Amino acid sequence: MSQYLTSNPSLIDFSQRSLYISAIAIAFNPTFWNTVARREYHHKTLTRLFNGNSQRACYALALTIFSLGLFRDALYERALRSQPTHPFLQGPLVPPIAYGLILLGNILVLSSTWALGITGTYLGDYFGILMDEPVTSFPFNVTGAPMYYGSTMSFLGTALLYARPAGVVLTLEVLVVYWVALGFEDPFTSEIYAKRDRERRAGKKVE
Repeated sequence: MSQYLTSNPSLIDFSQRSLYISAIAIAFNPTFWNTVARREYHHKTLTRLFNGNSQRACYALALTIFSLGLFRDALYERALRSQPTHPFLQGPLVPPIAYGLILLGNILVLSSTWALGITGTYLGDYFGILMDEPVTSFPFNVTGAPMYYGSTMSFLGTALLYARPAGVVLTLEVLVVYWVALGFEDPFTSEIYAKRDRERRAGKKVE
């Protein structure tokens, strides 16, 4: 695929610095929140900064992650504006598909946030703020990672709306980065709850 893109320079303008900045931001965000959350779990780094208040620490991380997401999205849009369009992505069916992807993506993201709450969405498990039961209602009865897949759909919809092939490539990066993040997050989160269950069975009080 890289050879095809290189031999067709009109598809992607690799001379644009904004393309690489956007790619770095896409990779940075999940790396950041997974690193910070794991340090919190093992060392209570953020909780200590907030005088032992894990709830406030979690909300601070949530605000940071949300802000970084907005910044990443702005960099992505900026990168698309500096990239060439392609006639294949400018057909009459492309805009409704693009808007449909953005709409469905936002539904997945917003509904999962509603179902989980702020602390459930933004890694509260790592702060010791655990949910009583797994959420199995919509959108978790559709996919186990609605936030990630919804975000990916929004990225793709935006790429199609701008008719930029570079956006499609960046969307593939988003998907791969989220897959890697899930590979770290899912087993770790499962172990957090498994530990809670073991302690309950042993009759210990879980903080």
